[in-house]
Amino acid sequence: MRDRLDGLWCDEDFVDWYPRDGRPGLSPAQLATVCVLQFVLGLSDRQAAEAVRCRIDFKYAMAMELDDPGFHHSPDGLPRPSCRG
Repeated sequence: MRDRLDGLWCDEDFVDWYPRDGRPGLSPAQLATVCVLQFVLGLSDRQAAEAVRCRIDFKYAMAMELDDPGFHHSPDGLPRPSCRG
């Protein structure tokens, strides 16, 4: 996916969606990528987060280092709508 879609979106594309102050968030482009992968593969939020932590293909698609710990399935521990359709 990254080979075909690299550059389709970048963090700057989402700048208006995020506050300018506060703690740094996760990369919006990486979150968009994992949402697309989640939808295409029919994964739950928890399964998608686990794939980011454990699967080399997800890490590659998201341009992450192999030792990147990934992220929790629900940032901030708050419920949120699923990325799945």
